[in-house]
Amino acid sequence: MKSRKRKKGIRKTIQSLWGLVTNAHLIGFITGRIYQGPLKRFCVPGMNCYACPAAIMSCPIGAMQAVLSQKKAKSSFYVIGFLSFIGVLFGRFICGWLCLFGLIQELLYMIPVPKVTVKDQIDRILRFAKYFFLFGVCILAVVFIRDQFGLSVPYFCKFICPIGMLEGGIPLLMLNKAMRAAAGLLYIWKLLLLIMIVVLSMIINRPFCKYICPLGAFYSLFQKVSFLKITIDRDACVNCGDCAKICKMQVNPANNPNSMECIRCGECISTCHKGALRFKI
Repeated sequence: MKSRKRKKGIRKTIQSLWGLVTNAHLIGFITGRIYQGPLKRFCVPGMNCYACPAAIMSCPIGAMQAVLSQKKAKSSFYVIGFLSFIGVLFGRFICGWLCLFGLIQELLYMIPVPKVTVKDQIDRILRFAKYFFLFGVCILAVVFIRDQFGLSVPYFCKFICPIGMLEGGIPLLMLNKAMRAAAGLLYIWKLLLLIMIVVLSMIINRPFCKYICPLGAFYSLFQKVSFLKITIDRDACVNCGDCAKICKMQVNPANNPNSMECIRCGECISTCHKGALRFKI
């Protein structure tokens, strides 16, 4: 038990430090100015809003939409190539170890309020929603829904992403008087979405990761072929079910250790008292 808590603490420390490193322009929270230096040309492997005053790099989902939204839609090969490279190496390991919003959801879930387990039939249907957000909203909508000038907008960032509201919308509004005056229905809509995600995160473990995140959906496509995997020693496994009980993504590692829903946080490995589960490259 102590070993599992220690490893869990290490993972949360890594998540926190990575969040601090990728949001190192802390003076932005004082000046209200977004960092525009050379590092902004590069993408972080996890979700992190470009408009956050402290962000020093770009969000890959935002970058992909920005390229696709141009008048002559270009394939964002460098973004897709970068994400594919990360996916081939790690699968959804990034979701479990480097995503700041994943950490925020986990911390919210630790608040002592009644918890809810989504029924399996409903859960299975809802899991497909993130693929709709990836292919339908982030790609197809951006490419095909355009104004009279042939321009499009990053629809997911503009209308849905709660991370953008948390990291960018709220801080910038607090620091910028002009933005406060211009805030309208869209701002209220996204604020309500953020509040909904926050409340859901208190009662459901990582709801954004399970049902909405397009980046998690992209990485999940590489789970079966990524270099990093979780393996199971069938001879050692006694099917006690402890790994399934501890899984925050409602995966049964004993049956499917490399499920597309697994974020490879490693808690199932720490929980297994028989040592049947382990990371393997």
